[in-house]
Amino acid sequence: MLYQIYELQKAWLSSASAAASVGAEWLGNPRNPLGYTGFGPAISSAMEVFAHAASPRAKPAFGITHVERDGKTFEVAEADVLHKPFGNLKKFTHDGLPKDPPRLLIVAPMSGHYATLLRGTVERMLENAEVYITDWTDAKMVPMSEGIFDLDAYIDYVIDFLEFIGPGANVMAVCQPSVPAFAATAIMAEEGNPCRPATLTMMGGPIDTREAPTEVNEMATSRPMAWFKQNLIQTVPLHYPGAGRRVYPGFLQLAGFMSMNLGNHMMSHYAMFKHLVVGDGESAEATKIFYDEYLAVCDMTAEFYLQTVNAVFKEYLLPRGLLTHKGKTVDLGAITDTAILCVEGERDDISGVGQTKAAMGLTPNLPDDKKLYHLAPAVGHYGIFNGSKWRGSIAPIVEQWMADHRRGKLQAVA
Repeated sequence: MLYQIYELQKAWLSSASAAASVGAEWLGNPRNPLGYTGFGPAISSAMEVFAHAASPRAKPAFGITHVERDGKTFEVAEADVLHKPFGNLKKFTHDGLPKDPPRLLIVAPMSGHYATLLRGTVERMLENAEVYITDWTDAKMVPMSEGIFDLDAYIDYVIDFLEFIGPGANVMAVCQPSVPAFAATAIMAEEGNPCRPATLTMMGGPIDTREAPTEVNEMATSRPMAWFKQNLIQTVPLHYPGAGRRVYPGFLQLAGFMSMNLGNHMMSHYAMFKHLVVGDGESAEATKIFYDEYLAVCDMTAEFYLQTVNAVFKEYLLPRGLLTHKGKTVDLGAITDTAILCVEGERDDISGVGQTKAAMGLTPNLPDDKKLYHLAPAVGHYGIFNGSKWRGSIAPIVEQWMADHRRGKLQAVA
């Protein structure tokens, strides 16, 4: 009944948010004398903060309309180029790119947030590359007739997307998808697939969570699988297309992340309140934009979530050489020509330092000159792929790595 209770609460909060929004506008109207009293601006600001926090959120748009390159501004073209039940392949490009630009597939996390969480990642890489991204579908919107989506299916989707893009593409996996992207690369290498990636960049990924375990890792290891099944897995209600599907709801994932940093989130909203009271709308808007994205959540299928918890965080199957795909063991030793870049943040509290770097020692047949590790100083988990340090310090390293290991179509086929 938890999902149904959440839906009732969401409906109530939606009404309360609308009422608070009306109240905030009424008190903030220049023609309302109450707005000039000592308590008027404070009450109006408090109502606006509540209205924003409680309002329902749909899937955000990427909204990347223009990009700057070499001092010029170019209009961005966005399109879904491949449709699949559990996720589409989205493409971004613009007329300012060089001839035959590098092609980059960004594999977004399926972890409760939409792919738009990587908007800043796409925007920065789009300056010099043709960018594709996995735009995962909210599991509650996928009818039961489409079947299941598990870890094997995730790997298959990555392979399908790479085959659609063609030989010589690059892959960037952000956080959780580092494991399936790593596995997909190994599978394609073993099969001699010409569309295997030229480079694989893994950023803050849980390759081996035995290294520097974080609070997230310890939560997974401290509870039996039965606890996850009984307490976190819910059934999609009837009024959604995916009615009857078993899922890990996005609102539960969000609640977990919010509780980890509850004090910071409360202070952020208090700061937004103070900005509104003094009329600093620009600073308040920056906080609103962040939370509009952060609070927009989606469900993931139960089978994918439970398999990921067990394989990645409890059994460490990939680094132990025991991960299987469709019954066959994934052989990381098959990777011999995909250049691997591992990026970690010094202050990452989601994937501890060393968890991604572990990939360096799992590819014994890959030459050392095709391996690179970068530790970003004073950078947290989200700072690896968003923000000023990502744009100015980390992205150039990724771009140079792709340029240094560019693989043409003839090389890929050979």
